[in-house]
Amino acid sequence: SIPPPMLDLLSFGPAGWGDEMLRGAMVTLTVALLAYGVGLLAGSAAAAAKLAGGMVLRGLAEAYTTVIRGVPALLIIWLLFFGGSGLVTLVAGVFGYGGRVELSAFAVGVAAVGIVAGGYAAEVIRGAVQAVPKGQVEAAQSLGMGRWLILRRVVVPQALRHALPGLGNVWQLTLKDTALVSVTALAELMRTAHVAAGATREPFTF
Repeated sequence: SIPPPMLDLLSFGPAGWGDEMLRGAMVTLTVALLAYGVGLLAGSAAAAAKLAGGMVLRGLAEAYTTVIRGVPALLIIWLLFFGGSGLVTLVAGVFGYGGRVELSAFAVGVAAVGIVAGGYAAEVIRGAVQAVPKGQVEAAQSLGMGRWLILRRVVVPQALRHALPGLGNVWQLTLKDTALVSVTALAELMRTAHVAAGATREPFTF
C-alpha cells in the first residue's frame, strides 16, 4: 500500500497527528519552563550555600552539584519515578497518613529535570557572583549599605550580566532533557512522536 503523504500525517483532525503533536509540544514546553524555574531556585540556593554557607551547607551543596552533574539525567528520572512515591508515602506515614501517595508523571518529570538543571545553574550563578569585583562590595560597605542592599543593588545586577550566557545554556539543557521524561509515559513531544511513528510506521516523518 502507498503510505499517506507527510502533510496528511501531520494534519489536524481525526485523520492526522497534528493536534496530538501540538499537545505534546505544549507539554514539553510546560515541563521545560517549570523545571527551569525549579532549577534556578535550587541552583541559587546551592550557590548561596557554597559562597556564604557554613561547612555543612557548603559540603551538601558541593555533593549536590557534583553528583547531579556526574550521573545521567535518566537515572535521576528513574529514581524519582520508581522511588518517589515510596519516599513520599513514608514521609506521609510519619504524619499519620495511612494510604499510598502516587506521584504523577508530570510532577516527577518537572522535579527530575529541575533537579538536574539546578546542579548546572548553581555553578553558573556561583561563578557569576565571584566575577563581581570585590572592590565594588567593599565600596558599598564603606557607604554603610547593609548585606541585602549590597546584594540587590551591587552584586545581582553585575552578576546577572555574567550569568546570562551560562543560564541560556542551562535552558537548552533543560529543554533537551524533557525528552527523557517520555520513559514515564508522559505524553510530551518525544512520547507522542514515538506513538505516532509506531501507529503509522513512518518513523522518519515524526
